[in-house]
Order: sequence, then structure tokens, then C-alpha cells
Amino acid sequence: MQHMREEQTTPPTMLARAEQIQQEIQHLSGRDLQLWSIVILVVVVLTAGLLTLVMPNVIWAERVIHIEHAYLPQLFFGLISLILLFNIYLVGQKITLNNTRRALISELVLNERLESLSLIDPLTQLLNRRALNELVPREVARANRLSSHLTFLTMDIDDFRAINARMGTLEGNLLLREFSRLLSSVFRGGDIVFRQGGDEFLVVMPDTSEEDADFPIRRLHRAVEHWNLNSGKSYQLAFSWGLAGYATGSEVEDVLRAVDRQLYRKKNNLIPVF
Repeated sequence: MQHMREEQTTPPTMLARAEQIQQEIQHLSGRDLQLWSIVILVVVVLTAGLLTLVMPNVIWAERVIHIEHAYLPQLFFGLISLILLFNIYLVGQKITLNNTRRALISELVLNERLESLSLIDPLTQLLNRRALNELVPREVARANRLSSHLTFLTMDIDDFRAINARMGTLEGNLLLREFSRLLSSVFRGGDIVFRQGGDEFLVVMPDTSEEDADFPIRRLHRAVEHWNLNSGKSYQLAFSWGLAGYATGSEVEDVLRAVDRQLYRKKNNLIPVF
């Protein structure tokens, strides 16, 4: 079984781009505030100018500004032109900001969808190896921080290659989907189920000791037995499994190697199978 130390086939550019888009959207919000501040300032200045032109007999206007009546029409039309130009500029800036914001939001939504799809195995709809490489370290960090239990359960389907060779790829894919469905129905919402590749699966169970993991394993065996009774297939679904708990401060790779060893021993009848 391959482990998390493998290179990820998809570089983590999506997450970096998502953070960059969010920063750009925040920057646009700052530009919105700046634009509205300019609007308020210009409105105040233009209002004062219009009052000076329209009401030249206002006391404060006579004291501050003396305007020849012959120039009032030119000044009036100049202010009107300035208002029109400012409105055109304002509308243009708002359209640009809105278009940029819509484009960034659309890209962010698309980025999140692609990110979600890149973490899902298309055949089984379980989390894939890339998701494993991202999520398992988080659970390990949480277990270290809280000193809580964390148990790893690895499984593979017995004689899957023989079934796949004898019955065909379509039947093999159906078997993978059915087993994945059983896994999703048996394990609780807090458990994280991955398809590592081929017929190999991994379940990460936070806040669960090795003893507590015995209950979902029993439920899975019962679910598999029920499936065999009702599937009408010419073959029987069976699986082997290995279980190991995470010790605080240890390396994840060590735990996964221990799980692999236990699975290997069970498949080769080196220890009694549950």
C-alpha cells in the first residue's frame, strides 16, 4: 500500500488562488469605500458652488467670494459639465468594480467546485488520496492538541483482482461502488472514509479508541453478510482489515505501516481473522 509521502499529482495552487481571490475581493470593498468617500466630498463641494451661484446674496457667499454677474452663466454651465463628467466617471468606476467583483466571485465558486471535485474519487464518491494527504494531518494535529483518541482502519476486498478478471471491469467497478456504499452507511458522520486506490480503503476515526472501533467493524461485517444474501451474485463479498491507534506525538507513517502489517498478516492467515 502506498502512503501519504507520495507526491501529490495536483499541486496546491487552487487553495492559494482561492486565498488570493478573497484578498482581491476585500481590496475591491476598500475601493468601494474610497469611491463613496470621494462622492460625498465632491457632492459637498458642488453643493457649495451651486449655492454660491444660485444664491449670490447669501451673507457667507458675499464675504468669501465675489463673482461678476457676467460670468455666472459660464460658471453655472461649468459646474453642470463637471457634475456630468464626474457622474460618467463614477458610473464607469462602479461598472468596472462590479464586473471585476462578479468575475472574481465566479472564479472563486469555480475554484471551490474544482477543489471539491479534486478531493472526490469519481467512481466511489469517497474522498481520494489527495484528500487523505490534506485531511489526515489535520486530524493528527487535533489529536495531538487535545490528547484525544484517533484510530486508523484500513481495508481491502478479498480476491478483488480475481473477481475483476473473471467478471470484467464493469462488475469490478460495481463491487467497489457497493462496498463504498456500505462503508458510508456504517461509519458515523465524524469518521472520514477514503479510497486510497484500487480496492484499498482507509477510515480515520477521531475520538475513537481501538476498542471502540470494534463496533463499526462488526456492523460492517453484518452489512456485508446482508449484501451477500440479497445481491444475487455468483461470488461473495469479503474484506480484510487492519486496525491501529495513533499515539500522541508519533508519526502518521508509523501508524499506517502498523495497520498495513496487521492487514498483511490477516490476509495471509498469520493471525486469527475477526
